[in-house]
Amino acid sequence: MSFDAAKWVWMNGASVRWDEATVHVSAHGLHYGSGVFEGVRCYETVGGPALFRLDAHLERLYYSAGVYGIEIPFTRGELAEAVCETVARNEFRSCYVRPICFYGSRSLGVNPRGCPVEVAVMAWPWGEYLGAGGQDEGVRVTVSPWLKFDSRMMPTTAKACGQYLNSMLAARDAASRGFAEALLLDAEGNIAEGSGENLFVVKDGRLHTNDERHPILLGITRDAVIRLARGSGLEVETRALTTEDLRAADEVFFTGTAVEVTPVTEIDGVRVGTGRRGPLTERMQRAFFDATSGRDERYTHWLRHVAAQPAWSSF
Repeated sequence: MSFDAAKWVWMNGASVRWDEATVHVSAHGLHYGSGVFEGVRCYETVGGPALFRLDAHLERLYYSAGVYGIEIPFTRGELAEAVCETVARNEFRSCYVRPICFYGSRSLGVNPRGCPVEVAVMAWPWGEYLGAGGQDEGVRVTVSPWLKFDSRMMPTTAKACGQYLNSMLAARDAASRGFAEALLLDAEGNIAEGSGENLFVVKDGRLHTNDERHPILLGITRDAVIRLARGSGLEVETRALTTEDLRAADEVFFTGTAVEVTPVTEIDGVRVGTGRRGPLTERMQRAFFDATSGRDERYTHWLRHVAAQPAWSSF
């Protein structure tokens, strides 16, 4: 990942140059993590660059903001245009997009009363999240000593900035021990999710994943994979995932906007299945990338195309 190619950021209603997109050190969100965000992928398609499931991402952004009492001072339509503008102004054909809303500078009481809501949209090129080759060869993961926080502690279905400290601890621990990613257990000892991914287990030709009854973020890519799987005749069961499920799995894979669809081939030194990307994982990868590229016409409604020559292109 590199920000070198990113030249423009949309901030509070206008595009500014990358090095001018600054926030004051007294911003409430900097001190307390009081913000919400999304991650959206833009893909190259035969019709030009297109954002994958932008409407679903913005729906979750506004839901997350509502959970934390953040009143976003822009409509969904305005933010959708801001996302498209940011991609187009940077002249990206494919990229990762980060809309973020957070409390700015006015006071530093824990209650953000009176703090303005700041809104920004960034975009930059981002390849395979867990390293080059991971989507083909699979990744090695570890069960983290850090537990995923319970929904009675913080709302796990909201995508809030401060909540990712939990993920950061797990990811750094995994990296320090030579693994690509961490799996977090919940308080009951079941599998919750990765530090930034949902999890699917494949057993006997059926896909298994957990849902909002467990402390996970309901991923947009997770939902897409469930729909793609069922649309192709595969069975998907939602239930608790146990460590025994991992040991008995034929295949395991991650889903997420950043990670897309990535196979897990080893967990704490124990091989998953054959130790290689399995046939159902590969099938779901093909289905996913057929949808994101527009090759599968059944899912073109998931794509929001970025105008080739928008009004702002002359800036």
